[in-house]
Amino acid sequence: MRYLISGATLPDGSGADILVAAGTIAAVGRIPDADAAGATVVDASGLVALPGLVDLHTHLREPGYEQSETVLTGTRAAAAGGFTAVFAMANTLPVADTAGVVEQVKSLGDAAGYATVRPIGAVTVGLAGQTLSEIGAMARSRAAVRVFSDDGKCVHDSLLMRRALEYVSTFDGVVAQHAQDPRLTEGAQMNESALSSELGLKGWPAVAEESIIARDVLLAEHVGARLHVCHLSTAGSVDVVRWAKARGIAVTAEATPHHLLLTEELVRSYDARYKVNPPLRRDEDVRALREGVADGTIDIVATDHAPHPQESKECEWDAASFGMVGLESALPVVQTALVDTGLIGWADVARILSTEPARIGRLAGHSHAFEPGSAANLTLVDPAASSTFELDRLHGRSTNSPYLGATLSGSVRWTFHRGYPTLRDGVLADVTETAEAATAYTEAFS
Repeated sequence: MRYLISGATLPDGSGADILVAAGTIAAVGRIPDADAAGATVVDASGLVALPGLVDLHTHLREPGYEQSETVLTGTRAAAAGGFTAVFAMANTLPVADTAGVVEQVKSLGDAAGYATVRPIGAVTVGLAGQTLSEIGAMARSRAAVRVFSDDGKCVHDSLLMRRALEYVSTFDGVVAQHAQDPRLTEGAQMNESALSSELGLKGWPAVAEESIIARDVLLAEHVGARLHVCHLSTAGSVDVVRWAKARGIAVTAEATPHHLLLTEELVRSYDARYKVNPPLRRDEDVRALREGVADGTIDIVATDHAPHPQESKECEWDAASFGMVGLESALPVVQTALVDTGLIGWADVARILSTEPARIGRLAGHSHAFEPGSAANLTLVDPAASSTFELDRLHGRSTNSPYLGATLSGSVRWTFHRGYPTLRDGVLADVTETAEAATAYTEAFS
């Protein structure tokens, strides 16, 4: 299949046509009519072309929690949000702590075809924080795992964290830490502040995150390993990462879209859609995170897409699960919080939502700069669009989005995964056709 993407705006602001053929970018620039003969034309006037978005932090829930999400439904949500690759967190049932489980998750993603799925392996067996998992076996498996995390839980044992960092450094892997001191956050329900006292909810202090990050960057420096910090949420955490980078430590960090836009004030509603871990923080923390993204201290934006069934959210605050879905809303929130405010431009969006997460996860084929011959993983965005975020924008199995009813900027119009349009002018491609296209691609390039 051949597609001519006509008149797109590239991240650097220049205009170009993009010819897609046989799963790759065949040409970029002014495409002669003869070269584009027979291609399906996509009118990209007014649209920004980005390299396909990559999410380093997605919860796909399968195996084990299919009532919340499956690999198929999660990757459909990813395609709708402009993502062509997602890294699937390990807190499934069974936990992704063996080569067998990570290969199963990868295979499900390959078969669905909406996005490349790279499993994240658990650092410890069963996420229990007691014994290292089969890290080497997962790295050598067909899933070729390079990111390891107990996300949802912190690797709080210092010696175990040191051993994990040492192990992954032997094959250029990275440990992605959920920075949360468990003792300081026992029973925590929201950010620790005057508001938590007023509402009578136990607080999650900023130091519980910042102290773990400080410990881990020093451990990474000591053993010469790569460390990635998940979902930074406090101004102090940004300061610690900034200090570590200035010292030359190999640390990268992410912020979520919701921590870049929402504050703890929303907890006053007791609407459990706003219950996340780490919790929504103060306005000054949001400002510090935005500045951290703009100056490069925070390397990437990652969704922490965390689907939950309705009954886990429509209940009392104390009983509700932590987390919110975020794949479909990520780009509009980034545009609203960072682009429309003038903090970053579209070249930066390409960096924080595509090239850098691909680099951190050592994912090939998803970090091109529109070079001919590269895999055609592309996202087309209408930055002039503005609309109310409604249920019909959600394509996963769960609907626990905090943005329902909110007005957000921008809209993803097209997503090309390996040259196949998984999203076509805002409409998801058919499940069967997408699976067949994925099979054809695998057979052609295997």
